[in-house]
Amino acid sequence: MTTIHSTQQTETLSTLSHIVADLSRDLPSKARYQRVLEALMASFPCDASAILQLDADNETLIPRAMKGLNPDTLGRRFKVKEQPRLEEILLSRGIVRFPSDSPLPDPYDGLVDTPDHHLHVHDCMGAPLHVDGRTWGVVTLDALKAESFDEVDMKLLETFVSVTAASIRAAELINALESDLERHQLVQQSWLTATPESELLGDSPVMQRLRHEAEVVGRAGLPVLIQGETGTGKELVARYIHLHSSRVQQPLVQVNCAALPEGIAESELFGHVAGAFSGATKDRAGKFELAHQGTLLLDEIGELPPMLQAKLLRALQSGEIQRVGSDRPHHVDVRVIAATNRDLAEEVRAQRFRADLYHRLSVYPLTVPPLRERNGDLNQLAGYFLQRCERKFGLRGLRLGQDARQWLQRHDWPGNVRELEHTVSRGVVRALSEGHSRERIIELLPRHLGVEELSAPADPFEAVSGLPQQELTLNEAVEHFRRELISRRLQHYNGNLSATAASLGVDKGNFHRLVKRLGLR
Repeated sequence: MTTIHSTQQTETLSTLSHIVADLSRDLPSKARYQRVLEALMASFPCDASAILQLDADNETLIPRAMKGLNPDTLGRRFKVKEQPRLEEILLSRGIVRFPSDSPLPDPYDGLVDTPDHHLHVHDCMGAPLHVDGRTWGVVTLDALKAESFDEVDMKLLETFVSVTAASIRAAELINALESDLERHQLVQQSWLTATPESELLGDSPVMQRLRHEAEVVGRAGLPVLIQGETGTGKELVARYIHLHSSRVQQPLVQVNCAALPEGIAESELFGHVAGAFSGATKDRAGKFELAHQGTLLLDEIGELPPMLQAKLLRALQSGEIQRVGSDRPHHVDVRVIAATNRDLAEEVRAQRFRADLYHRLSVYPLTVPPLRERNGDLNQLAGYFLQRCERKFGLRGLRLGQDARQWLQRHDWPGNVRELEHTVSRGVVRALSEGHSRERIIELLPRHLGVEELSAPADPFEAVSGLPQQELTLNEAVEHFRRELISRRLQHYNGNLSATAASLGVDKGNFHRLVKRLGLR
């Protein structure tokens, strides 16, 4: 037994040496944390592990890496005051182990990635992570079998926790060095005021790039034009820009240009004086004045009537506005962010939008990617919406069944993130309407999401039976088979190109071109 124990120690120390070697490597933070977790699970008998970071207010723990938990865990947020186990770990000075019969609720109840989602965690422990004298977050280890941690060498685990904290510090130092040049250029500016983080979820390359651009342009104070399909989260990006600007302590005022009543649209933007029109009984400030020294978000700017486009251009050029019915100008200091789901450049070419206003608004254009291009973000977003439904409906727990997860990945999401949010919310309501207990973990199935249970696609080789009777060359037979197979699979997925491409294991872009070449679209 001693020899086995010694061998395990040697293997663990060898694993630790690789993690220590990573300290000097330029690795993305997420990859660094994931390597630590993989090493941790290889060295200690656990079924799931996670690294969670405290937010700026020290009130919420945010998952930064996890292994052995459902993919949507990364989208969840754990309020410290609502999670007594995590709170106890945060307040401790070392490793905390909870007895298998502990009455304290487990934060990962129902989230461990096992076929039996009602199988709860039986053995769990964790440790606080301290970086530069502050509590950065926690690392947790969970096992489905009671007494799994009885033989764990706690001194060795403490060493592992220390190396984990060192890895986090290395990640922070590297990130700081990468932004040092940018900070040097802005060091004389007040743009570096610390601002709270907003929830702009997603770790896909396109979202990382979008966040970085939004932070840079936020500090620069330039007018921004945010473009993107309906439901992609343009308003959220605008808020993110505001939160990373020097105006963060001032208001963010939003105007939905598509909903401006035609008769009083000018008054909504610029205000009016008493007696300016019927019903104007007193002076009223418009949205520009309300946003003074802050940010004005002009949502759906493409819907703005031509008359108002001219007046908006004048306000942006001079910084002066006039209330309806008044000859006295008001000076306003407003940073304008515009958002639209229209192609404004095309609108300009079609003479439906003023070219001079377009150029004034689009000093820095940003495009929010559609959900179908955000590879890897869907599970995180689904987890975020599931947890929000848990709080809204007072549920013990929600999770997605395997078939439901597969359908989410195959769906094309024309309505983007908003459609995903509504789909999850409807699914929860449907599950509750079936009489599911709020005290148990509820698993959402495809029928709750509004689709039929997924069935295995028909045997593709059945298509061979449809070959013409005449003699064919091999290439002709292959081409016929390809057309028949794709046609049947498109029918199976109701014409959804993305889902069909995924089921065939074909790149979506190549598949679109193939379908067009075969004359199927």
